[in-house]
Amino acid sequence: MKSFLISDNRDTWVGLRLVGIDGVIVKNREDALKEMKDAVKNQDIGILILTEKIVDMIKEEYYEYKLKSKTPLIIEIPDRHGSVREYNAIKNYIRDSVGIHI
Repeated sequence: MKSFLISDNRDTWVGLRLVGIDGVIVKNREDALKEMKDAVKNQDIGILILTEKIVDMIKEEYYEYKLKSKTPLIIEIPDRHGSVREYNAIKNYIRDSVGIHI
């Protein structure tokens, strides 16, 4: 299985291409949804990587696939400018989801 990137900027795409991860650059919601749907259907893709800005564009569909799909593993990464999420985003996500304060 391979990894695949859906990015909103060229720098992230180029960086991951250098380590052998293929991907696409999209600039709008419709293209992002199309690429994510195509990637989820592709049996060769084991890890689907989305930048935070792409996730923000397609938030509802992203969480729906993340909760319902076993494969591919769908992850969110910051772009070269760093995370746009708040400092304790993971900690807050766990607290809100599970009810455990870390």
